[in-house]
Amino acid sequence: MRKKILFLCTGNSCRSQMAEGSGRKYAPEAVEIHSAGIRPIGVHPLAVQIMTEIGIDISDQYSKGPDEVPSDIDTVVSVCDNARQQCPNYPGNVERIHWSIEDPYYAQGTQDQILDKFREVREDLGQRVKELLSPG
Repeated sequence: MRKKILFLCTGNSCRSQMAEGSGRKYAPEAVEIHSAGIRPIGVHPLAVQIMTEIGIDISDQYSKGPDEVPSDIDTVVSVCDNARQQCPNYPGNVERIHWSIEDPYYAQGTQDQILDKFREVREDLGQRVKELLSPG
């Protein structure tokens, strides 16, 4: 039986999508990675772009709600405060982890400044995902 990890945010547009992509790259075979949003709004094109920069292709991922992922989740990682507050109840003994990550969806400034914010969030999430998936 594979362990199932869900990365949950509000829109399943940026943070949870990047976490899913990183998780799929770094997870051992025995771990299944999912993402969802409380109110899915579509994958942000800049999330796809900046993940491609580091060799992770999330272009086939899509925004989905909690009802579109398996219900037998083992670990839910909320990546924003809103998702933490509105997290659905999953059956069984579900481990809950919370990371309060700034949403790059709302980044403002020049195109370079916005991309820099997406990259900053990508690096933060990537490091956290690696730590979560590391044994022991």
